[in-house]
Amino acid sequence: MASAGYTNMDIINARLPGSPSSHWLHLGPDGAISTIAPMTEYIPTPGNQPVLDLAGDWISLGGVDLQINGALGLAFPDLQPTDEDRLAEICTFLWHQGVDAFVPTIVTTNVSNIHRSLATIGAFMRRPPIAPGAKVLGVHLEGPFLNWEKRGAHPEEHLLPLNLENVKRVLGDYAGVVRKITLAPELDPSGDVIPYLRSLGIWVSLGHSQAKANEANRAFDLGATMVTHAFNAMPSLHHREPGLLGAAIVRKGVYCGAIADGEHVCPPMLELLLRASGGSQGVFLVSDALAPLGLPDGVYPWDTRQIEVKNGTARLSDGTLSGTTLPLLDGVRNLVQWGICEVGEAIGLATESPRHALGLPGLGVGQPATQFLRWHLDPSTSSLSWQRLA
Repeated sequence: MASAGYTNMDIINARLPGSPSSHWLHLGPDGAISTIAPMTEYIPTPGNQPVLDLAGDWISLGGVDLQINGALGLAFPDLQPTDEDRLAEICTFLWHQGVDAFVPTIVTTNVSNIHRSLATIGAFMRRPPIAPGAKVLGVHLEGPFLNWEKRGAHPEEHLLPLNLENVKRVLGDYAGVVRKITLAPELDPSGDVIPYLRSLGIWVSLGHSQAKANEANRAFDLGATMVTHAFNAMPSLHHREPGLLGAAIVRKGVYCGAIADGEHVCPPMLELLLRASGGSQGVFLVSDALAPLGLPDGVYPWDTRQIEVKNGTARLSDGTLSGTTLPLLDGVRNLVQWGICEVGEAIGLATESPRHALGLPGLGVGQPATQFLRWHLDPSTSSLSWQRLA
């Protein structure tokens, strides 16, 4: 879809995620990129076409959130068939938060609830796309195949043994709606489950797990390629037993999801994760946002329990950390403010890395201007801001 005012034009002096130099882009008559090249190679496009000078600001695609549990008071595990219009509202809301696409997360609940939510999301995905609105890429099942000892806020009564029979029961008729699943690999000594899920086109992420390094590496050999909310709900790094996270950090082709709210993981450990894993080659940001995303702090229902949200952090009544209500792109700002990343790398962690982790194309020829974000760093305050380019 072409964007009015952003067709047949050049964008110059733009910085891109992952590149230290300035670039120029040409947008064709359809509003999509037809050329990307360094500014040193810039030759004005013939025909007196308009030029937008970004003066060193960054340009990126919008964010992709691979772990988000709800928004605007709606929790994805609680979806009803009548909630499709509320899903549309969430898509519009996330678009205005700079998110192009997301993977709704269904946390551990009973199988009938999972099926109802999957059916609702599947029906919504068959509707015409919301414009403007973030796209639903499919569902993330975070559970119910989790280690009891690392279940965190997941209700233990709905955890299930990890085997093919239970996986097929949970997926039911909705395997085509599921894009990603989090599981504890040590629960499947047979090694049958991960290859089966990959044969269905479902990406496998390891999490809520007590896996040792050898168990994690076996899972990666079988096809797992991600880790869910690194550091949380898994053994700590240890110099004699690196565990699941240590195995993931040094494994090429494995991406760790990270929550950059300063509560789930302290800034120095996030910096360690980024440096050790190759930054955008091994980490992507997630919000892990809960249903109160977009609502003020307060006490809200969460399955049959309640969570209290303070300063964007959600906890159960016993203090168990259960998620955030901070938008995905706030994590980008945090990484820059904490001095962990330069701006381009931080932007890429929320825009490029999650796309690569799902095998989706990043910023490149063919991408439409309707997806562009323009990022500006105020030199006087070091405050990072963004706006939709179109």
